Amino acid sequence: MANGKQTSTRFKDEIRIISPWAFFIASVIIVVGIVAGLVAGVKETNPADVAVRSLLGMIAGAVVGALIACYIMLIGYINRDAGRRGMSRLGWTLIAIFVPNGLGIVLYFVLRKPRAANCPQCDAEVQPGFSFCPRCRNRLQPVCPRCQRSVDLNDKFCPYCGGTLESAAAISP
Repeated sequence: MANGKQTSTRFKDEIRIISPWAFFIASVIIVVGIVAGLVAGVKETNPADVAVRSLLGMIAGAVVGALIACYIMLIGYINRDAGRRGMSRLGWTLIAIFVPNGLGIVLYFVLRKPRAANCPQCDAEVQPGFSFCPRCRNRLQPVCPRCQRSVDLNDKFCPYCGGTLESAAAISP
């Protein structure tokens, strides 16, 4: 966040934190769903309907399997994401699994902590909202030159004292 750059999290980067076991279990669930749908369609006694019922069963099994696989992937994501945010991995994983109707997953996304950033000077982990790095004292956010309060990079005037911020965008150490 220093120097005005927002850390943009791309979907692809977020998918990479999901554990391989979650991908494996999700893949197995989809295959089981397809096979179960195929088996259900084959049980038809009329030979003309076997192909249609088998196809519809496979599609239904794939859809149900994909929905369950998405649930498993979300649980895998929560497990890893909670750890990188300094939260209890086990606790949030259990909440995501056992709170019914997906409310545990919703609760996680509503209540999760923001991710810590790294200082651009010394690469130390810095909590969100810090104005200075606790290791090297590097200024992380711009301040008003008049009242020394934190301001946004896009502000033209200080929201606290009304001072002009033409030079406040430059973060000075």
